[in-house]
Amino acid sequence: MINGISNVTQVNNVQNLRKTENTAKVSRDVDSISVSEEAKEMAEAYYLEQVAKETPDVRADKIAELKEKIKDPNYLNNAVINSAADKFLSAIGL
Repeated sequence: MINGISNVTQVNNVQNLRKTENTAKVSRDVDSISVSEEAKEMAEAYYLEQVAKETPDVRADKIAELKEKIKDPNYLNNAVINSAADKFLSAIGL
């Protein structure tokens, strides 16, 4: 004898009602993050450190080329010295 079938649908209705009530309580706040200036500076320092590690310390081809140019007494003049100084100052951000 099966008498309780109609009771099952009543239990399902109560469960569905509770699910609806719980989802209605969910807040719709917007998430956000902020990065401190210190963290930005640390990230930049890390990036620069990685670039420095990947850059070779000595470029033998450039050194050999420069040694040959310096052998010529006419190479070192004010224009060359000023150009080198400007490039150096530009490279260090001055």
